[in-house]
Amino acid sequence: MEIKKIFVVGAGFMGSGIAQVAIQSGFDVTINDQREAALEGAKVNIEKRLTRLVTKGKITEEDKAIAMSHLSTSSSVHSATDADLVIEAIFENLDAKRAVFEQLDKICGRNTIFASNTSSISLTSLAAATSRADRVVGMHFFSPVPAMRLVEVVYGLRTSQETIDTIMSIGDKMNKKMILAKDKPGFIVNRMLLPMLNEAVQILDEDIGSVEDTDEGMKLGCNHPMGPLELADMVGLDILLEVMETFYTDLGDTKYRPAHLLRKMVAAGYLGQKSGAGFYIYDKDRKKVGVNPVLDKH
Repeated sequence: MEIKKIFVVGAGFMGSGIAQVAIQSGFDVTINDQREAALEGAKVNIEKRLTRLVTKGKITEEDKAIAMSHLSTSSSVHSATDADLVIEAIFENLDAKRAVFEQLDKICGRNTIFASNTSSISLTSLAAATSRADRVVGMHFFSPVPAMRLVEVVYGLRTSQETIDTIMSIGDKMNKKMILAKDKPGFIVNRMLLPMLNEAVQILDEDIGSVEDTDEGMKLGCNHPMGPLELADMVGLDILLEVMETFYTDLGDTKYRPAHLLRKMVAAGYLGQKSGAGFYIYDKDRKKVGVNPVLDKH
């Protein structure tokens, strides 16, 4: 099946990043969100990122203009009627994602493929909300989407080989490296990565090391490009908590239990870069300013 039109649900950081990569690859993309302000923000941010690429000499002004011509926005899900592929990129919640797929299942054509950018939720469970379980698949992009080469393709119990092959070819057109994962909690990458981030929070909570020393330990001791607490801020502490809750519920092992400090940070509204503060404080451009001072008294 040839994919030409992509409908991205969710105009946040991930949704806009997916849309940018898709329009740069020649796909016609509609970003959907109920919030008009989010749609406008996504369009502005995509144009800014493309302008930076022009400034760096990585693309031309013509490339930018062509890419932007492939982009449209809509606050109505009914704009998905002629979509070949839907990519859902909303927050990490099973009921919310199922509701999106249930609604779109009534609107989209039978051949439309439904993909979810979920990082932990069962694709088999999401597919059960539709009449097209064979055409439901995971496309787990990594943040920031334009810079990160990897896409994790996750297949549910009823996902067809044709759907997998189509998604793999789309990833190739987007110049992404595709890896294939079974539908088990956390898939490949997050099953390894997020428990490490959670453990870093636990180390901080037990006063074994400071924020900066914990991050420096992994950067200089293990050659990681970014420390686990800084990475948790980039991922979003609310997302980390949601995924660890999913692991803990589905796998039942105490090693997946969310750190108590992680729960407190989310309850206090310290969600990381997107809220301006997590384990670190960030400026309006999401640049790190310093360690969050509340952690001195936690």
